[in-house]
Amino acid sequence: MIDVIVVGGGPTGLMLAIELRLQDVRVVVLERLTEPTGESRGQGLHVRSVEMMDQRGLLDRFLAVSGRFQVGGFFGHIHKPWPQTMDTAHPYGLTVEQPVTERLLHAYALELGAEIRRGREVAGLSQDDGGVTVELADGTRLRSRYLVGCDGGRSTVRRQLGIAFPGEPSRVDTLLGELSLAEDPATIEAVVTEVRRTELRFGAVPRGEGAYRMVVPAADVAEDRVEPPTLEEFRQQLRATAGTDFGAHSPRWLSRFGDATRQAEQYRVGRAFLAGDAAHIHPPTGGQGLNLGIQDAYNLGWKLAAAVHGRAPAGLLDSYHTERHPVGARVLANTRAQMTLLGGEPGAVALRELLSTLMDFEEVNRYITEMVFGVGVRYDLGEGHRLLGRRLRDVRLKQGRLYERMRGGRALLLDATGGGLSVAGWADRLDHVVDPAEELDAPAVLLRPDGYVAWVGADQQTLDEALARWFGAAGA
Repeated sequence: MIDVIVVGGGPTGLMLAIELRLQDVRVVVLERLTEPTGESRGQGLHVRSVEMMDQRGLLDRFLAVSGRFQVGGFFGHIHKPWPQTMDTAHPYGLTVEQPVTERLLHAYALELGAEIRRGREVAGLSQDDGGVTVELADGTRLRSRYLVGCDGGRSTVRRQLGIAFPGEPSRVDTLLGELSLAEDPATIEAVVTEVRRTELRFGAVPRGEGAYRMVVPAADVAEDRVEPPTLEEFRQQLRATAGTDFGAHSPRWLSRFGDATRQAEQYRVGRAFLAGDAAHIHPPTGGQGLNLGIQDAYNLGWKLAAAVHGRAPAGLLDSYHTERHPVGARVLANTRAQMTLLGGEPGAVALRELLSTLMDFEEVNRYITEMVFGVGVRYDLGEGHRLLGRRLRDVRLKQGRLYERMRGGRALLLDATGGGLSVAGWADRLDHVVDPAEELDAPAVLLRPDGYVAWVGADQQTLDEALARWFGAAGA
């Protein structure tokens, strides 16, 4: 029997496969497409995702093929300086195309031993107390202990589980694509600058050799967004919006997206889970979708692994929904707000001007940037130290860095008490690092495999309680 079947081989599914393989879980990824599309809807990694890649030893691979950025404008295209006081040791994002992200994650998942099967479309599934049965479109049946649907906004897994997906349908559609433009670059830049004074859903970014990534408002809302726009439709909308089609020709790919905003009522039904766009869809404002999905996977992976190995304490699997559903809801809320800010009506313009003024205050700018970039996420793990429920930033140790010590996906007790604490009984599940890190504003912290602080203190009894709560009984 397979331990975990992951449906969907995009960034979320691949990140989940990596997390599971780090915990020695047999995982099979089922992807319906025989080859990657080459489309690049996701344009980069945010701060929290950069931290994750460092924590798993992948950051150098991303840095080799991408560039760092520290620019504002990620909330409703309101451009402000990068805040100087973000709670991270990685205060930057990475500009990296989605196909590149997928390629790097795919390669690492294979290195770790994940099995990725392309051209495998899920047609149905059922579950019982012992596992999940998956039926593929070709009639093949597979059996696994758990299943995770990472299969996008039109998720087959979500529909098969009967999970409601409430929210709002699209009110406006937008065309997106990469194509060649015959017009000279200076003219293109001048026209784009002028149009964007009143239409913020329009843009053109050079890709080299006369190619541009273009976004332009669609004429209406499509009934079937799977059907890509034609080149003529794209040209027509360019003329309607900018007064010229720039001599557009030779598209590499064209697509359309809407501003539908929906969230699954449940992220878990029995032995099946949802992650990424299967669990939530929203407008792409702020570039949060890809990042939100891989952070879902980061939260779920170690919990599923504990269940597979028979070490999951009561409530651990349910904590995935408890922790990630509110995070998704906040992203849906801020993208709704951003879509309002992009409007051209007087009320939206006035609201945009007001928020722009407020963001001149460093504290407001930092709050909004941390919200969009995931740094502001805090799980409700109860009352206590200010670090409880937050991800600990990468801190310098006497020997190396914290994130370097977490490359294997294990939990970690960072102990600055001089060794007065013990993890006896749980040593097979976490590392104990005795190091008086100067940057650590606490006597000791217990970090889950996803880097979030589960306990802070210096008392052995409360530490043992936290260890049992998150990692099961001692010696289990």
